[in-house]
Amino acid sequence: MVTYSGGMDDGATTGSAVESSTAEDSAGEGAAADDDDRVFKALADPTRRRLLDRLFERDGLTLTRLESELAMTRFGVMKHLRVLEDAGLVVTRRSGREKLHFLNPVPIRLIHDRWIDKYTAGPASLLAALKQGLEQEARPHPEESEG
Repeated sequence: MVTYSGGMDDGATTGSAVESSTAEDSAGEGAAADDDDRVFKALADPTRRRLLDRLFERDGLTLTRLESELAMTRFGVMKHLRVLEDAGLVVTRRSGREKLHFLNPVPIRLIHDRWIDKYTAGPASLLAALKQGLEQEARPHPEESEG
């Protein structure tokens, strides 16, 4: 969508500036949504979550080590790793002839910050206030213990 601003002039200068700004904003939002979609897609599969758990336990594993605990072919594991790499959840590095796989927790943290934090902040603060209130009620009052 192009928004032109300006009064009596032809709007060419201000119109193009607004147009490029709007295009950049929507492109940035679209890229973030695409990234989120890739992360959610990657996390939707239990096999991929298991691969991420293995990399969390021990980073820098080879394909052979990753496939050793899964009941699937090497090519099946490679396919799952490709989805994880496309989502940015796994990064690789060559070490000689070996290709090592590492967990990248940043995309998960970004999902957490965007989708989870905003929904848990209110309830968490309410629960903290409730806890403090109940603890204050449970403490013995000094005037009660004197009598």
